[in-house]
Amino acid sequence: MSLIARTGWPGNLIALLAGLLTPLAFAPFGLWPVLLLGVALLYHGLSRLSSHAALWRGWCYGFGMFIAGTSWVYVSIHDYGSAPAPLAGLLTIGLVAGLAFFFGLFAWLWVKVFRRTDAPLSDALAFAALWIAQELFRGWFLTGFPWLYAGYSQLSAPLAGLAPLGGVWLLSFVVVLTAALLSRLKALSVRPAALLTALLLIAAPWIAGQWLKGHAWTSPAGAPLKTLLIQGNVAQELKWNPAQLNAQLALYRDLTVEHIGDADLVVWPETAVPVLKEMAAGYLADMARFAGDHQAALITGLPLREPNGNGDLRYYNGITVVGQGEGTYLKQKLVPFGEYVPLQEVLRGLIAFFDLPMSDFARGPADQPPLLARSYRIAPFICYEVVYPEFAADLAAQSELLLTVSNDTWFGHSIGPLQHLQMAQMRALEAGRWMIRATNNGVTALIAPDGQVKLELPQFRKGVLRGSVTPMQGLTPYLKWRIWPLAVLCVAILAFAIVARRRSRKL
Repeated sequence: MSLIARTGWPGNLIALLAGLLTPLAFAPFGLWPVLLLGVALLYHGLSRLSSHAALWRGWCYGFGMFIAGTSWVYVSIHDYGSAPAPLAGLLTIGLVAGLAFFFGLFAWLWVKVFRRTDAPLSDALAFAALWIAQELFRGWFLTGFPWLYAGYSQLSAPLAGLAPLGGVWLLSFVVVLTAALLSRLKALSVRPAALLTALLLIAAPWIAGQWLKGHAWTSPAGAPLKTLLIQGNVAQELKWNPAQLNAQLALYRDLTVEHIGDADLVVWPETAVPVLKEMAAGYLADMARFAGDHQAALITGLPLREPNGNGDLRYYNGITVVGQGEGTYLKQKLVPFGEYVPLQEVLRGLIAFFDLPMSDFARGPADQPPLLARSYRIAPFICYEVVYPEFAADLAAQSELLLTVSNDTWFGHSIGPLQHLQMAQMRALEAGRWMIRATNNGVTALIAPDGQVKLELPQFRKGVLRGSVTPMQGLTPYLKWRIWPLAVLCVAILAFAIVARRRSRKL
């Protein structure tokens, strides 16, 4: 541990390595103790640095974490954005370098404002509180990038039982606090009372998390609904090809007609209908009649064109319900470059990546109601939206079921789709509700209220998934209170740290 605490590149290289290993804690690897080690190394490495040196130490950790954990960005830019390999690599490195500054800023603030090495217990608490502030800021700034939050590593680990209490945020806080305290046990050992408190802070959340696993915070709101999910596995290069339109519409129609049986819900993935809703009106009317004749609701993703507040026609990525249900949802959290292009007046036309099909969507209005299907309210999330914990909790609290549709073809054979699935699983666990996940090429799955996948389809294969989901009622503590209790606690911890640091310097 002493080497990482040194100034200069030896310590920075260890921080980079710790960051590179961190993604092993998340899907598809699940080696969650690696995250404890990585955070402990970073925390210890900041113990003796100046604020300037800490910025670069934090940046190195963040660069390692994002270059390893978000390597799928290269796949999206190169394989599907038609960018040459050198340019795709340069753009990926540029994005990762920018994201790494979130950890650089975190480390700089930690050393500049909060660090107090003479009080290891309060020091570790403040480190964990500031980490939560970093995750919150990263999930908000410039539409946010809420990927690889520390708490996701605990989805199938001992702390999972705490997720319905405080969401992924509470898990992140406990993981980081545990790592920080473990790295300071030697310093704490000279103060028996502080050591005992630290051991209690380490043990209690892990014991409680394990004990609360499987606790039912919600209850059934009705009988199980038989569900049919269609995975078309349409290649990305064909999806927006006009010559392939009729073949795609026939694919989803024929699979539905063949397998609908006594299904109550039929779900197609994001933009399964790859043409404007108004242009597919006849097709959708036929499918509505078919679904209605079978007493089923059909839910599909598709693009829409509607007037905005100024009366101008704008394009939206949406979901609509036909048959035994109603409602249309317009996506609110758009993917930069995939669904809209920042500074498009400058960037469009430079390379093909900035002119991807359907990359000029508008943001849907806030406060949209849930969808209705078979008289139950369904919280809809399109692709990237499911990775925003607070955003998802708002709709989940108004609904009996959760639904996410996606087209993870953009990720190729990378780890991206499995990371994406893990975050959808966390949303189900936080809300205590079933999550229906329909994707173009996998992972299509039914996720139980405990966050575990009950049924799934293999990736990169056309198929149908039949199963049952139960509408749930009641609110978990997280849906009731969201992040606010933890936020208040973190603000109090950080405020105390500032005051204590100033007092110690006056003595």
